[in-house]
Amino acid sequence: MVIDLTGRASFADRMVIATGLADRQISAMSQHIDRKLTEAGLKRILVEGANGSDWVLIDAGDIVIHLFKAEARELYGLERMWGAELDDQDDGAVTTL
Repeated sequence: MVIDLTGRASFADRMVIATGLADRQISAMSQHIDRKLTEAGLKRILVEGANGSDWVLIDAGDIVIHLFKAEARELYGLERMWGAELDDQDDGAVTTL
């Protein structure tokens, strides 16, 4: 899921939320994303929780990426916190991939 944060948050323009099935898969997803962002020219990429966690956070500046196990994604509910339904008008700010 991609959430457009433009005008809603000062820390990023986009938030990406994805689910992995196991620690190993989430770690591989994190490494792949980190490598691709580096290849795209991003220099300041911060990764938190990549060593066997239910939640990995990748801060790539204008884009923040959250990789969750299903249970953690449901528990933290970032879609509910940042989703378009919280806006006064539905402007298509949430996109499901």
